[in-house]
Amino acid sequence: MKKQFSSFLWQFVGHGLVHSLLVTILVILLVTNNENRGFLVIFDHQLLGIPILGWLALLIIASGFLSGFLQADPLKRRMETVLHGATLYDRGTFSHRIRIEGEDELTELVTKMNSMAEHVEEQVASLQRLSARNATMQDTVKRAAITEERHRLARELHDAVSQQLFAISMMTAAVKEGAESNKEMNLTQLQSVEKMANLAQSEMRSLLLHLRPTQLKGRSLQEGLNQLFHEMKEKQGIQIVHDIEADLNMPQGFEDQLFRMVQEAFSNILRHAEASKIECRLKAGKTEWKLSVIDNGKGFDPTSINQGSYGLQTMKERMNEIGGILQVKSAIGKGTQIEAKVPFAWREEIND
Repeated sequence: MKKQFSSFLWQFVGHGLVHSLLVTILVILLVTNNENRGFLVIFDHQLLGIPILGWLALLIIASGFLSGFLQADPLKRRMETVLHGATLYDRGTFSHRIRIEGEDELTELVTKMNSMAEHVEEQVASLQRLSARNATMQDTVKRAAITEERHRLARELHDAVSQQLFAISMMTAAVKEGAESNKEMNLTQLQSVEKMANLAQSEMRSLLLHLRPTQLKGRSLQEGLNQLFHEMKEKQGIQIVHDIEADLNMPQGFEDQLFRMVQEAFSNILRHAEASKIECRLKAGKTEWKLSVIDNGKGFDPTSINQGSYGLQTMKERMNEIGGILQVKSAIGKGTQIEAKVPFAWREEIND
């Protein structure tokens, strides 16, 4: 930005120099019009031991630079203010209003931009109100059927698959102890079977975590997330560092969407990241709620991810439904950072 406006400033200075040069030439021609040698007389005179031509060159440079700077600097400052406001709008901070002085076309442009930001803020507020209302008007039968199906799958996985895998692990461990005195090949094979069973059990636990209920069921977002963190620590052995603000004053529909987004983020980490540590923070700032999920996994190249990637696409859709934005930063070998921002365009009155 500074480089752009520096170039902008020097353009005005250049125009000032050209203007001063032309004015100086015109004045010289007018003053020396009655001289026998014409404008060549300026080469015959000196002032303080310096040729008049040198003084004229100095005058052209000084006046050109000064006039260009005096014209460009105020406009440069106003343009920087406008660009700063446009940057905030690009980041989703539509509550900002640009303030500049003047009564020219730039002031009119700023007035239009402020009006546009106000309209967008109103639309985001309407979208958030609609999202919060839709959260309480969803089809009860369909939601109950989906929830019941999730519970049924979770019970079957736990009662059947989990116990069978555990039995396989115990049986292979016992056979391994008896096979140590027999053939070494059998021991190697049984060790491989035991390892596969353990891996299958770990995958099953990840699936169970992913199939847990997605609604908070009357709990606060902090309570739901704390339970999710506890399950991750107990069942997956991953270190969880979390900082969830207690009094967020957030509509229920927003809490459900953020809770589901954290679930989706954790599911992606379990399946792909191979992380040993996850940081999760949720705070209410001056103009927005901010959620961040950071892992120390293997990371990925964002440019190589398919735009139709289900996990990331689902999280972005959840943020769009409540007027928020989602940013994903990652690099191979350096983990991944997911950051969601939801502006305070509309807040549900908790006391109503």
